[in-house]
Amino acid sequence: MSRRSGTCLRLCLVIFAVVSALGVCGPALYWRFKKTLRLGDSKSSCPPCICDCPPPLSLLKIAPDCGSNDPDLKQEMEKQFVDLLTEELKLQEAVAEEHARHMNITFGEAKRVASQYQREAEKCIAATETCEEARERAEALLIKERKVTTIWEQRARQMGWEGE
Repeated sequence: MSRRSGTCLRLCLVIFAVVSALGVCGPALYWRFKKTLRLGDSKSSCPPCICDCPPPLSLLKIAPDCGSNDPDLKQEMEKQFVDLLTEELKLQEAVAEEHARHMNITFGEAKRVASQYQREAEKCIAATETCEEARERAEALLIKERKVTTIWEQRARQMGWEGE
């Protein structure tokens, strides 16, 4: 019966391993296979794109009456598209720098706390070692005391003491 249960256990483990492998690798293989089929079906490639685009217009030319009453909005609308993208990139760079500064501060704090925990752990280890040494000494003294007690008890029995 033991051999049958061992065989059954092996079979279950093999089935579990195969199902796990398919669960992990299956989706990736499916998408790769599907992508390969899609590439194989498209035999005609598209011709290269020819772009003859005019220069970008300002937002004011796209919507001429937008923001005509608000001077700040009018100034924003007159900016070129490239200027707006440049401004957006500068803002993103500032946010990234702030994020990096915050991460550096957090990392420094984490290092400081980890160092503090390390010092506390070293103190605990030293205290544990001291306690262990004291326990070992006390155990050795107890063994000595038991030996001495046994010797005295033997002498007392030799002299007629009957004990408890």
